[in-house]
Amino acid sequence: MKKILVIEDEKNISSFVKMELQFEGYNVVIKEDGKSGLYEAIKESYDLILLDLMLPELNGLEVCRRLKREKDTPIIMLSARDSVMDKVTGLQTGADDYIAKPFAIEELLARIQVVFRRQGEANLKEIKIKDIKVCKDSRIVKKGDKEINLTNKEYELLLYLIENKDKVISRYSLLENIWGYDYEAETNVVDVYIRYLRNKLDSENKEEYIQTVRSVGYVMRS
Repeated sequence: MKKILVIEDEKNISSFVKMELQFEGYNVVIKEDGKSGLYEAIKESYDLILLDLMLPELNGLEVCRRLKREKDTPIIMLSARDSVMDKVTGLQTGADDYIAKPFAIEELLARIQVVFRRQGEANLKEIKIKDIKVCKDSRIVKKGDKEINLTNKEYELLLYLIENKDKVISRYSLLENIWGYDYEAETNVVDVYIRYLRNKLDSENKEEYIQTVRSVGYVMRS
């Protein structure tokens, strides 16, 4: 049984989420402020943390930042603040996903399943999507039986997209995770490398593997 920690100060939300998660077979613990939530997350072992952004004692961003120094527990951030920059900030702080309030419980459950699936795939030495196969140990990429020759950055970009398959990744997140903080947000390096990958992976359909989500980023759908 997977354990989920919910750090949420709105009791009506935390009670509802706990009831639904327990119905799905999860073991759920509730903490109502950032300070006690952070302590609980570090002290105990959890498979996932649902973390509210606006919390008493310690806000969600600070909880996420401090926790990621200690553990790599997956975090889904919950917030009524749903602007693109709010989402980008949450993801850059270390959250694995970001869902805006109010949310449908079906969406939350689906996001949780995606995080657990990615977590399992991250531990695999070989991962696949459609007919693309990546061997992490050898860094060999194949499309069907044909080996695809990628540069280091192309490989890292492809691996990150596959490990986050079915999740739309913003350009800002790709910049941070693949190129670090040295690049200005205005750079088109992400779009350039996406084009390189498409030229090597795609056939006549130029978005067969990597799809563009207008004004947001990119996604590889399974």
